[in-house]
Parts: sequence; structure tokens; C-alpha cells
Amino acid sequence: MEVGKYNTLQVLRATSVGLYLGDAEGNDVLLPHKYIPENIEMGGEIEVFIYRDSEDRLIATTLTPAILLNQFAILEVVAVSPIGAFLDWGLEKDLFVPFKEQNHKLQNGQWVPVYLYLDEETDRLVASAKINKFFQNNDTIELEENQKADILVYEKTDLGYNVIINNRYKGLVYENEIFRRLAWGDQTTGYIKNIREDGKIDVSLQPLGFLNARDENARVIMEKLESNGGILHLSDASDPIDIQDQLGMSKKAFKKAIGGLYREGLITLSDASVQKAH
Repeated sequence: MEVGKYNTLQVLRATSVGLYLGDAEGNDVLLPHKYIPENIEMGGEIEVFIYRDSEDRLIATTLTPAILLNQFAILEVVAVSPIGAFLDWGLEKDLFVPFKEQNHKLQNGQWVPVYLYLDEETDRLVASAKINKFFQNNDTIELEENQKADILVYEKTDLGYNVIINNRYKGLVYENEIFRRLAWGDQTTGYIKNIREDGKIDVSLQPLGFLNARDENARVIMEKLESNGGILHLSDASDPIDIQDQLGMSKKAFKKAIGGLYREGLITLSDASVQKAH
């Protein structure tokens, strides 16, 4: 039975407080009445999440936690105490962040990136806001360039956005390569652009071949909009020569780039102009 993870267990017996579930090694755990789904049968199997309740007993639930063991997530602080802070992770018992695992004193209502680990001394699930120490180092990077990956945006920097890659690595999406709305806390798909010798990882929001062709034209258009007060007096009906003179690209490339920018909500289009979205 693994604490902090989903377990598929067998329904063993019913009691006044709920169902007892068991694994192949003879361990059992209580699934309280309020979490029992309809039409469950004795001897059948059920997938549950295992954690410790407020009395430090192992308990099963069919609720969905916002984070699993050895994963990262951004969670809201719902209480603070003299010993630490507590986060809402979708279960009845809030998730504890001790003071020693905080970069600064957490406050109610704050959203914070954390990592969930199992304290070996207490066998309790604990969250840490000191997430940098949990990233895998450059000796264990199992990624390839242009590989598709899941990313979680967790920090804005001067260069762009720091992201968590596949719940294992730290990466960076550069500001000048972002052509759609990207916000702190977003979970999206990225592509590995470059793995540096020091282990730092550059991430693109587009496949690399697409990035080099499409995003260069999009970058030119967005920069032109910035310098022109947010408006560009061109459209897909404009003369190709005017487009070439103002942007240095073909009409075909211009139409493809503004189509992508429009779909991503970064611009608005009219019959006579392109405008930066507000």
C-alpha cells in the first residue's frame, strides 16, 4: 500500500464506519462511507488514494488530490500556524508545509509552488516550497531535443518563465519566444529546445521546426505593433509590396503569422489593420 499514490485494492468487508480494502500483502485500510461509490461489490476492486487523516491513521478516499507523491503543483495556502502553513489539495485534511520547508513565511490566500514528499521519520506526506532541491540534476536528464513534454509554469523571471518539465526537471521558456498568453500556474505542452552542458534546459511552446519559421515572422509582427502604438495598417487584403516594405516578409508568410497570432488571442483583425489585443 503506497501512501501518497493511487492504489487498486480489493473490497474485503463492510463495517459500521465504511469498507475495509486490502492489498495482496495482507494490509488493509478504511474507506469511509462518504467516499463509497454506488454499486460497489464485495470482492471487487476499487482505485483509491491513500494518505493519513487528522488522527494520523491511514485512510482511503475516492476524492482526487491536486498533487501526488514526488510531484509538483501550485496550491493555495488556507491556514497558517506557529509550526507552519497548510495548503488546500482537495482532501479533507489540509497539506502541511513546515517552516523549515518555506522560502519565506507563507500567508493565507497565497498560491505557492510545492513538491510533495514522504517524511521518512514520521511516514507523513509533507509539502516543501523549496522546490529547487527536488529537481533532478544534469546527470539524470532523460530528455531529447524537440521531445514533447508536460510543463507547469511556476515563476516569472527577467528572461521569461521558469517551468517544471514532466514533474522532474526545471526549464525556461524565453520571453521573446512566447506568442500566446502564458500565465503563472498554467499547465501546458512544451518542446525541449536545448539541453545545456550545465544541465539547464530551454523549452519552446512550439515544435522546433515550426518555431524557426512561424515564430520569427510572428516576432517581427509583434515588435512592429509595439513600436507602432499597437496598430499595423496592413491586412490580408494588403498589397504584397506594402507587406514586404513594412515587414520584410511575403504576403503568404504574413497571413500565416497573423492567423496564428489571432488564434492565440494576441491580436485582433479588421479589414484594414492588425491591432494588438488588450
